[in-house]
Amino acid sequence: MLTTLLANSVDFAKLMENVTAFFVNFSVLHAIEILFFFGIIFFASKVLRDNGATKLMIVYWIMLLAGGAMHVFDGEVMDKQFFMFYVVILSSVMFILFNVEAKKYFWDVHKSKSSGTEVFSRHTETYTQADSERCITNIVKALQNMSKNNIGALIVLSRGSLPKQVVQSGVAIDAEISTQMIEGVFFPKAPLHDGAMIIHGHKIQAAGCFLPLTQKTSYPKEYGTRHRAGIGITEVANVISLIVSEETGIISVVKQGNVTRYADYDMLVETLKDYYWQDIALMKKSGGNKS
Repeated sequence: MLTTLLANSVDFAKLMENVTAFFVNFSVLHAIEILFFFGIIFFASKVLRDNGATKLMIVYWIMLLAGGAMHVFDGEVMDKQFFMFYVVILSSVMFILFNVEAKKYFWDVHKSKSSGTEVFSRHTETYTQADSERCITNIVKALQNMSKNNIGALIVLSRGSLPKQVVQSGVAIDAEISTQMIEGVFFPKAPLHDGAMIIHGHKIQAAGCFLPLTQKTSYPKEYGTRHRAGIGITEVANVISLIVSEETGIISVVKQGNVTRYADYDMLVETLKDYYWQDIALMKKSGGNKS
């Protein structure tokens, strides 16, 4: 017991000696290093937070704190230089995982904050049950038509939780949902056909948007960029992806990274009813459609 106390006392004294030496020898170079690491950690955390990766952000901070504790209490195992590389590499991994969002964030940092927000809200306008059912019918019909003709498509059903960088990467449309509009956007060689269409409530919010690709390698090899993008966005935001394969015409529904292939009419209707359930449920509760 006495030996343990003495050892702890020595360790504490060594720690205090290191802390004192740091402040005594503090220089402009130290200030620059602190600002650099604060900046890289701040931006990595912001990218993770803005893209809904809260759990990953917690893991990131735990690993940072663990590395910092090792550096403070056992400088021989993790000296200053090694700790610096550790922070840079760990932060770089976070940026690589969200490279699309990170690039978009740095590109758009000069823009006005209001320009990147999702300005559409289902609560700003009143819609009837008939409006919701019309949207469902139009979306399903468009998906089935594109499936028959092997026209690739990627539609994201947003609940207002998409990162602003994703919406900014495309072209704002703000149009009513119709079969013709959806098919027109994804018509081969059309300017926006390679990107994703964002549907927010009863409006087509944007099209030609770029989405983060999933980093998982467990999916089938035949999944191309469109499928990986449709999966990736559901891993970082509370959205649903509807994908039509350009090669096979197979329709897939993606929720939280889970892919359901060969989606038929009933599955598509059920998925969209689940998306619009608040509107439909409220109208049924109020006694029917509004005039």
